[in-house]
Amino acid sequence: MKKRALMSVFVKDGILELAQYLKSADWEILSTGGTAKYLTQNGIEVTDVSSVTNFPECLDGRVKTLHPAIHAGLLARRDNPEHMKTIQDLDINTIDLVCVNLYPFFEKVQAGLTFPETVEFIDIGGPTMIRAAAKNYQDVIVLTDPADYEVVIEGLKTGDVPVEVKRYLAGKVFNLTSAYDAAVSRFMLGSENPEENELQHYYTMPLEKSQELRYGENAHQKAALYLTADHKGAFGGMEQFQGKELSYNNIRDLDVAWKAVSAYNKFVKNAESVKSDDGSTVNFAGTEGSIFTIALKHNTPCGAALGKDALDSYKKTYECDPVSIFGGIIGCSGTIDKVAAEEMVKCFLEVIVAPDFTEEALEVFKAKKNLRIIKATVEATEFFDSMSVDGGLLVQSRDNQLFEKWNVVTKAKPTQEQIDEMAFGMTVAMFAKSNAIVVVKDKTAIGIGCGQTNRIWAAGQALSRAKEVTDRLGTSQAEVLISDAFFPFADCVEEAAKFNIKAIIQPGGSIRDQESIDAADKLGIAMVFTGARHFKH
Repeated sequence: MKKRALMSVFVKDGILELAQYLKSADWEILSTGGTAKYLTQNGIEVTDVSSVTNFPECLDGRVKTLHPAIHAGLLARRDNPEHMKTIQDLDINTIDLVCVNLYPFFEKVQAGLTFPETVEFIDIGGPTMIRAAAKNYQDVIVLTDPADYEVVIEGLKTGDVPVEVKRYLAGKVFNLTSAYDAAVSRFMLGSENPEENELQHYYTMPLEKSQELRYGENAHQKAALYLTADHKGAFGGMEQFQGKELSYNNIRDLDVAWKAVSAYNKFVKNAESVKSDDGSTVNFAGTEGSIFTIALKHNTPCGAALGKDALDSYKKTYECDPVSIFGGIIGCSGTIDKVAAEEMVKCFLEVIVAPDFTEEALEVFKAKKNLRIIKATVEATEFFDSMSVDGGLLVQSRDNQLFEKWNVVTKAKPTQEQIDEMAFGMTVAMFAKSNAIVVVKDKTAIGIGCGQTNRIWAAGQALSRAKEVTDRLGTSQAEVLISDAFFPFADCVEEAAKFNIKAIIQPGGSIRDQESIDAADKLGIAMVFTGARHFKH
């Protein structure tokens, strides 16, 4: 019996060469629609699927291959006499190879089409065929990736494709269809307002390998970067202009740096007014027109600042911690120009990410050929965070609010300047490891204490670092302290007062809040409760 191949592909790469080989080996080629037309135009004789099924394509092409004449030909086990007798009795011939790639749903779901238009790009016949072929992998070669065509051709030239290769190709089918179905699931279940999307019974996300990495956190660990296939997140909108390949650790730091920039833009720069407990409006007027820069080291901020331009912002960030920034990553909310670039190359940095760079700046950076320069055009917008645990994932909605409320709980009230400092500082604290304390002066995070097992240690760390900076620069001490979580005791307030802190912002919510409020009132410190905690373990 002549061997038969069924070909129906959206992406035509390599299909002509595969078809030419099969015809030279005396295979019959079944095909449909655009693929049949393409092969015929290129001199390849094909048999239309409708002549096999004795049933015309219908419903605008929705039904082509969904027929027993196709699926029995795929699923019949050649080593099962009953199967072979059944298809013989039904006058059905076997199909020995399936070459199919799917309608481009990953791309179409991002194309801005209407819901009904997008639905039409959900492939039904294709996934059904390749899943059937994959189940019967011992007898049917199934191809979904043009990169595998040559391997199959070489195998057929020697007699047959080895069964372990067939199994591998079948595995790729289910790998593809699981991601494809995940994309369809996210689309169908998704709300028009992504922030309202539910955590479903099954957590699915279509992830596609973007690049293999040299290693993971350590040299003995394998690693790769996977990006969502159905959604252009921040990393999908990044372009690397120069430098070495990003490492696993680079990517983790880059992620936090750009999330922090995006958070500043959303919560502070472009923020709507916040209503205080007394009904008045709280604005962050002192942050308008500023450039935000943050330095990252080991996945947590080591400095951040607002400045009138990229140079000013970077220099202030550098002065926060000239030691830790060495070998760090810089995220900037504005275009980096020549003068900023000239300052940045004075320090060893791993990565610089910004929405744009001038041509003159790019020329300056060329002197540091290993420095990775990343242009980011898509702000961080994913609405769920996940973290692997052994055997599963922890999933949560993104920390997507800076303040829930604005409640001044002390006799002293913060000044407008202090309010601006608080808003800026909280965008830094929400990306620092808990317990996180940030001390701010002139919209610069000069003291960051984080990752400690108790809050008083973190406060002491942040306050002493801030004093070291002001002493080194010969300026007055900082007045504003930000905490990512509540104070369970008055000790942090009392410690802050020793360093001249005049205003504190924290979520509140401790059963001992009053103790902190009383301490602040006694020491003449203004304190604001926000109701929003920002733990980052």
